Amino acid sequence: QVQLVESGGGLVQAGGSLRLSCAASGTIFSINPIGWYRQAPGKQRELVAGITSGGSTNYADSVKGRFTISRDNAKNTVYLQMNSLKPEDTAVYYCNTDVSTRPTITVRYWGQGTQVTVSS
Repeated sequence: QVQLVESGGGLVQAGGSLRLSCAASGTIFSINPIGWYRQAPGKQRELVAGITSGGSTNYADSVKGRFTISRDNAKNTVYLQMNSLKPEDTAVYYCNTDVSTRPTITVRYWGQGTQVTVSS
């Protein structure tokens, strides 16, 4: 059984920072994070930050220069550092990760979501 547990969301004033974490637990051989997504009320889920198996990253234009995605393979964890937060960053944030329980078995998982609210 594999679980992705997100943490780090909360309420912050505009200009503040938060760091989201997404930790995989269970019988894990390896993880390959795909990225962080967010969904605001009435809007579609969108990719905020992506990361490849080689470590290359890409960001939505709206967060470039403010957000940073990273991974810690030893901890089976992916992070999203969010700086200079704006009210329009308010959303539920989800991590999306491939998890291998064996070298030949890989399943893509979503985290449960964590609320980020930025007040003006």
